[in-house]
Amino acid sequence: MYTKILVPVDLAHTDKMVKALNTSIDIAKHYNATLCYVTVTNSTPGAAAHNPKELREKLAVFAEEQGKSHGISTDSIVMETADTAVELEDKLLEAIKTTGADLVVMASHPPGIGDRLHILHSNGANIVRHSDISVFVVR
Repeated sequence: MYTKILVPVDLAHTDKMVKALNTSIDIAKHYNATLCYVTVTNSTPGAAAHNPKELREKLAVFAEEQGKSHGISTDSIVMETADTAVELEDKLLEAIKTTGADLVVMASHPPGIGDRLHILHSNGANIVRHSDISVFVVR
């Protein structure tokens, strides 16, 4: 049913993404699908790496380790942007098309007052609205 599962990852916060990571691994095993870890990054230094090249290397290592430890096929892609806050969703939608993903499994924050006041929004909800593939959002 699924062959390529896209998993947005923030390497600086993988400890907060355990449920989404484990869910994506379980689905990949069930369908014998490839997990493609994606990170969207600014051109400037961030918490996970000093530059996009270093982040690309770290994400590739992360993907390889996940693949070996769970017996699954993995891949990785880093999408670079001048402004992650503004372009995150567009870059994730681009990654879906670039990779040929047929499922996205992503972590999301629990809805709160900021969501109801439209101060904050769920990236997962926006990806669902603008994508023609299945999206599995995990809290």
